[in-house]
Amino acid sequence: MNNEQQYELALDCLLLAGQLMMESGAETYRVEDTMLRMARSQNIEDAQSYVTPTGIILSLGKRQITKISSIPARITDLHKIAKVNSVSRKLSGQMITLEEAYEELKRIQKTNYFLPIHIQLLAASVASSCFLVLFNGYWSDMPAAFVAGGVGFAVVTITQEMTRVKFFSEFLAALVVGLIASLAVHLGLGIEMDKIIVGAVMPLVPGLIITNAVRDLMAGHFTAGIAKGAEAFLTAFAIGAGIAVIVAF
Repeated sequence: MNNEQQYELALDCLLLAGQLMMESGAETYRVEDTMLRMARSQNIEDAQSYVTPTGIILSLGKRQITKISSIPARITDLHKIAKVNSVSRKLSGQMITLEEAYEELKRIQKTNYFLPIHIQLLAASVASSCFLVLFNGYWSDMPAAFVAGGVGFAVVTITQEMTRVKFFSEFLAALVVGLIASLAVHLGLGIEMDKIIVGAVMPLVPGLIITNAVRDLMAGHFTAGIAKGAEAFLTAFAIGAGIAVIVAF
């Protein structure tokens, strides 16, 4: 493999690593650091990267080509981030070759590390019940929070898959959560509607996005931090709007 082919492979490998991390919810500065460490492991000292929540620009030097990779969607998949970090550490430690790292990254890209949907729904339901108790709700309201949280998570998952519109899916899920909580109280199956709602919407709250926005801002990545903060704000607004409709009527 000549130098040009080696640079081409390195560029594709590094871009794929960065793309996988950004799509899985990693911080911007961590993505840049990972790509640059991988580049230095291949004796490429002039690499430059510019990462935003919607795209990555990477160059391996002034005389080398520059490539762009778009990030059309972002989810939370910490397991995939850990897998990419593992590949990066092995490559930096000279435990694997660049070709092996690229093949492993492609396998990671094709693998779905999420638990089955029924387990995710069960986890969302249990978490909703636990949050209700955490916010000093009545234990007798736990079944209502359990059902509302699970149904809300199912709605946001199905609607997101069908429409690909994040704001609408979160608004509709919050609307359903508020409706179930309201019905539970009116039918005598719940006591405090506000506590049921607070517990049930917690699986929808963009906690990781908010955390990453703050960390990116503190690291000096103002564009990425503001963009992620705006995304978190829209999610919070969608949830609040859905609940407000139910409370108002």
